[in-house]
Amino acid sequence: MKKVLTLLVAALALNAHAAEKLTVAATAVPHAEILEFVKPALAKQGVDLEVKVFSDYVQPNIQVAEKRIDANFFQHKPYLAEFNKGKGTNLVPVVGVHVEPFGAYSTKVKKLADLKDGATVAIPNDATNGGRALLLLDKAGIIKLKDANNILATPKDVEGNPKHLQFKPLEAATLPRVLNEVDLALINTNYALAAKLNPTKDALVIEGAQSPYVNYLVARPDNKDSDAIKKLAAALTTPEVKKFIEQKYQGAVVPAF
Repeated sequence: MKKVLTLLVAALALNAHAAEKLTVAATAVPHAEILEFVKPALAKQGVDLEVKVFSDYVQPNIQVAEKRIDANFFQHKPYLAEFNKGKGTNLVPVVGVHVEPFGAYSTKVKKLADLKDGATVAIPNDATNGGRALLLLDKAGIIKLKDANNILATPKDVEGNPKHLQFKPLEAATLPRVLNEVDLALINTNYALAAKLNPTKDALVIEGAQSPYVNYLVARPDNKDSDAIKKLAAALTTPEVKKFIEQKYQGAVVPAF
């Protein structure tokens, strides 16, 4: 009997110390890299973090909404709001971690002023990042939008286009691959980094560090306040993570805390 009780106590103790599994969807760079950096710290707090890497901006939200994944880390609030509205989901931002200044890249010209008349410009085909691309070009003086504050601007909202640029909306993840086929491509920094582009050196124009497009850890209303999510949110906003981001990405990714 004593032996049975000892085994029972041992089993209970082992169960008490069993790590809680937390699965988070992320795009490869920098999100998954940042999550992998905090993994050891979370393990010490009893959270077994599993990072699932995705190459698109749709499935990470779908799978969290369907409760196949606990949370995700890849998007900014304007994209999340538009996704929730379009898909009828109710995902919520938990904590802001970093900004990825959005940039314009070209293998054909060295500066925007050199773009030829009728040049082809590839932009993301989702509403928020497409609008973000056009806002950047408006700020650079290459085009003029009807409303320079409209984050959901589309090529139809361009009222001034002296170079007669031809806009080509494409899935954000494919933009680095078509860079050689177009005159200019507006690329999200995570995809630029994954394609070995250096935003601070290679971009012809780039957002400033004060960009409003902070990338958030995102969860559902039913789990956003869970112990594991809270621990992850805290781990993502430590001085250690800030230092990691600054040293690893050298201004291509900027801490937002």
